[in-house]
Amino acid sequence: MKSIKSESIKTKLKSVDFDKLKTKSGEVLEIAKKSSGEITKETLNSVSNAANISVKKAKEVAGQTKDKIQNIKPEDVLSQAIKVPGVRIDRKSFLIKELQKYCPDEQVFKAIETNPAKAGIPREKINEIADYVIDYETNKVSTVSFASGLPGGLAMIATIPADTLQYFGFMMRVMQKLSYLYGFSDFELSENEISDETMNLMLLFFGVMFGINGANQGIKIVAETTSKKISKSLAQKALTQTAYYPIVKKVATALGFKMSKDVFAKGVSKVVPVIGGVVSGGVTYLTFKPCAKKLKDTLKVLRLSDSEYYKETLNEGE
Repeated sequence: MKSIKSESIKTKLKSVDFDKLKTKSGEVLEIAKKSSGEITKETLNSVSNAANISVKKAKEVAGQTKDKIQNIKPEDVLSQAIKVPGVRIDRKSFLIKELQKYCPDEQVFKAIETNPAKAGIPREKINEIADYVIDYETNKVSTVSFASGLPGGLAMIATIPADTLQYFGFMMRVMQKLSYLYGFSDFELSENEISDETMNLMLLFFGVMFGINGANQGIKIVAETTSKKISKSLAQKALTQTAYYPIVKKVATALGFKMSKDVFAKGVSKVVPVIGGVVSGGVTYLTFKPCAKKLKDTLKVLRLSDSEYYKETLNEGE
């Protein structure tokens, strides 16, 4: 896959009226903030109208990347998104912060050692915390400046726009938080490398978020294996004896197509890629939250997140 030269992008950017663009983008942000989390049809229309006035030339710049980012691999996106500042979530710190508001210290530390459901935290409480997490991350991604903290801005990674990378970075944040609440172990993400096992699991999570057929089944297989009293190495061995890997492969293929067609080709023209600027909060809100809720809806029905299941197995002496 050929890269777009930074120089060609810079040349195109010279013709953009950034002062006017920033002013109108600021109006977009204020509209989104005043909505107090409820994006109505009227608000969304106002957001779209304000943005469309000023982003015509920015769309032309985004259009230059459209043909270059077709058929990009989701693994490439996730490997780059993990480098965005603040994406990696420390499981222990997160669980302490969220659970100590409702649970005694002994229960919190048992949740860290095992998982929240096994520590006896009811599914209803986990669902409540999950809703808070989704709202928090949605509000944050809807108002943040996508280009901030990314060296090189728009041209940092020629084939993957910087604003898109940070968007997926936020999706990785909410994915980690929800998975930890609902019983999965630490992803052990590293900025330099993501293991094959971790990448496979993340692909399934993202597959669920994007509505890819088969991703739910893959998550269920992993959850069933994880809920059993076996070591991590034996769990990996157990997965090789199931339909897990063929599912991952199919999900990855479908996810790559979905990302290329729906997110990049269409999304880049809606999200305004301005170096150091802001993104339309309304559009982001309407795409981010449904994805997070799909993941929550899948995870909340697993045995892994059911405290009653662990009580039953304990009574049975398993």
